[in-house]
Amino acid sequence: MKRFSELFSDLDQTNKTNEKVALLKKYFAGAPEEDKIWALALFSGRRPPRLIKTAQIQQWAIEAAGIPEWLFRESYNSVGDLGETISLILPSSSGTNHVSLSGWFESFRQMMDANENEKKCFILEAWNNLSGFEVFVFNKLLMGSLRIGVSQTLVIRAIAEVSGTDPSVMAHRIMGNWDPYTTSFSELVFAENPRDEISRPYPFFLAYAVEGGVETLGDPAGWMAEWKWDGIRAQVIVRKGELFIWSRGEELVTGKFPELHVLKDLLPDGTVLDGEILCVHGKVPLPFNVLQTRIGRKNITRKILEEAPASFMMYDIMEHNGQDIRNLRQEERRDLLAQLFEERMSDTGLLLSPLVRFSSWDELKALHAIAREMSSEGFMIKLRKSPYLTGRKKGNWWKWKTDPYSVDAVLVYAQKGHGRRAELYTDYTFAVWNDDKLVPFAKAYSGLTDAEIREVDRFIKQNTLEKFGPVRTVKPELVFEIGFEGINISSRHKSGVAVRFPRILRQRPDKKKEEADTLESLKGLLTGPTGSGSPPM
Repeated sequence: MKRFSELFSDLDQTNKTNEKVALLKKYFAGAPEEDKIWALALFSGRRPPRLIKTAQIQQWAIEAAGIPEWLFRESYNSVGDLGETISLILPSSSGTNHVSLSGWFESFRQMMDANENEKKCFILEAWNNLSGFEVFVFNKLLMGSLRIGVSQTLVIRAIAEVSGTDPSVMAHRIMGNWDPYTTSFSELVFAENPRDEISRPYPFFLAYAVEGGVETLGDPAGWMAEWKWDGIRAQVIVRKGELFIWSRGEELVTGKFPELHVLKDLLPDGTVLDGEILCVHGKVPLPFNVLQTRIGRKNITRKILEEAPASFMMYDIMEHNGQDIRNLRQEERRDLLAQLFEERMSDTGLLLSPLVRFSSWDELKALHAIAREMSSEGFMIKLRKSPYLTGRKKGNWWKWKTDPYSVDAVLVYAQKGHGRRAELYTDYTFAVWNDDKLVPFAKAYSGLTDAEIREVDRFIKQNTLEKFGPVRTVKPELVFEIGFEGINISSRHKSGVAVRFPRILRQRPDKKKEEADTLESLKGLLTGPTGSGSPPM
């Protein structure tokens, strides 16, 4: 438990990718076999059932700490996390308990059928014999609420490097249906699986943002352009009669999009395509927030399929008739993809990314100006002679996105951050005017320097109006320019709109709160498809 608690703490203290990978590699290289499988289960979202009710653990913590209930509530409101609150109010412990991570989960299983008094004795004994931070981790495990600030992609990368296994193979093994109570780490990570090879995707080719003007790319005749869509980048693989769909995040998402299973029969064996999963109406891509209604859902209902129908927009082909063709020129691969689409998929609901015809950069600029009317983020610009490369390389593929939307908004709520910023208010909610009332429309967590954050934190602490758990209502005075990539109608938000990727562009000390934008002007930014059925080419 001590080793895992230290890992959890160290991961929480850094936001650097390489440092997180190094910490994970150290843990998985040195932890006991039986602990590694449980750590992996936690990282991949597998948690046992909750052992205890929240009300019970609160009451037992109040008794153990010897404090009145009102003081516990105030502490909980300030901290905002039950497990952390309990670890802070309990008397100091010597931390003499050396039960392993897997040992605790075995104890949890034995306690499932225990009576209330037995559970209470078990928990009090643990609290008395674990150090402060170990109590926090224990509480999170106990309540099934442990959230670790690291993506599954980084975990897969770390284990792949420790085990000497290809990351895509490791991702496939971890995505499977396994139980940490019955599966060992070695069985999961090192056992050969015949399906590993046939499911393996290629590394994605990624683009850099255009630097300066597109004129810097030279002769436009050497380039081809496609609309850039906001969906889930994915590879579709058909090998040995099986279909695999991988997201760019190395997640196997085949089961989440049953509409795409038709590709198993439409594509010839030995085909790998690169493209974007989108929700569509007819053949017009819908905003990302429609696709978002499907992300994270375990069960795809008929209602979801009707309201958010998915399709696949094909960009590129990397494998044809079982042969790796990534070394072919971009225009050659595009011709093969177009031929395949026309022969097998032109009368389906699947889509081929249309090429945008232009003879000069000025023509492309004119189309770029109406990208949002096409529900597009801008353009992908690709060198005609480019092979399909690995990772992010400059010079061959460029993304030319539209400028972000921006509005001036008022800070109305704040919440403390995590890790090194746990004592600072860094998570903000912003509002715009609707008549004489401020209506919240977006949360933003990034965009300010450390010095600016400290200044805003000081203002929040001096101008808190109300407390709702960890959230503080702030005197509406500070104005910020908020940027975002897209905006859509939303019935789930009081403002009636949802914005995509909000972030703070800058503080506006030159503006009074009365000068912030209105909900009417925010809704005026709403755009949608032209209704023509397809974007201009």
